[in-house]
Amino acid sequence: MTQIATSRDADPVLAARVRRTLGAPDAGPLTVLEGGRSGLTYVIADGGTRRVVKAVPPGSRAVGRNDVLRQSHILSALAGTDVPVPGVIARDAGESAWFAMEFAEGAAIEPVLEPVSDPGAALPIDAGGRRMRTAAAVLGRLHSVPLADLGVRLREAGGELPGAADPADELERWTRTMHAVPDELRPGSAELLAALAASVPAAVAPVLVHGDFRLGNLMFAGETPTALVDWEIWGVGDPRVDLGWFGVFTDGALFPGVGRAVPGLPSENELDETYRESRGCDGGTLADIAWFRALGRMKMAAIMGHNLRRHREGRHHDPVQEQLPPTIAALIASGRALLEDVSP
Repeated sequence: MTQIATSRDADPVLAARVRRTLGAPDAGPLTVLEGGRSGLTYVIADGGTRRVVKAVPPGSRAVGRNDVLRQSHILSALAGTDVPVPGVIARDAGESAWFAMEFAEGAAIEPVLEPVSDPGAALPIDAGGRRMRTAAAVLGRLHSVPLADLGVRLREAGGELPGAADPADELERWTRTMHAVPDELRPGSAELLAALAASVPAAVAPVLVHGDFRLGNLMFAGETPTALVDWEIWGVGDPRVDLGWFGVFTDGALFPGVGRAVPGLPSENELDETYRESRGCDGGTLADIAWFRALGRMKMAAIMGHNLRRHREGRHHDPVQEQLPPTIAALIASGRALLEDVSP
């Protein structure tokens, strides 16, 4: 993520509130942090100290992805654990709500989705593979955080631990998202959804799940992970949901036209092995593993289809979305193939 240089506050009203709460009347301008996806994301500097500020967009309700205080609560609860997260500095529940946290050094780069037009931004050869294996170990540590302790820390921070979602809940949630996408944008999705619904695995012991765990949300300074960010859809659920989603980003072939093949990335099986070593647990059955991998592909296809629909309806102009149909089709086809390979 990079700071957009300017000498003026991007939001003067919010900037005044932040300076007052932080006790930093002489802090520099509140500027947009390019790449921030959770609510509105800014940076403000007081001398040599930078802080990241996340805020509810003006006029929006603090629900779902815009509930930035919920994100601040989980960050506070994870402070002092083996999960690298930025420390929360301040929070303000007023209208519109915001919180400030430490500025994490480094960058979050998704190797298979790096802009092909900007080769200078690419990671060095093999760096993506090393980061992905390190991230798998981080995921194992995340899923090892005891929920009882986490619940206590959340309450101390002003939040609460939600109820656990099982695999059927997860499938239902993302099936609704897929059904909101026009039929012509999701070829083969009906068959994939039917196959997923017919073979839902039994739930395992729930853990804290990030919901969007991937290299694009894990900051690295060189080889060191510095901060797991973008916690807008965290919850409690099946650990294999995170693992299956993470695996989608090991293969550039799943993203034709918008992604690229990257040498040296681990396979999904290799990621699973590193994760299990970190967490100290056994793997599941082949059928269960395939189900969660197929679910991850379905989720990505649904998200991309949703974004493309919004663009075509004029709700969010982004011509890049027109490149997505081949990727949506490839993700759905891959999910179907995974389930067919393990079907009795």
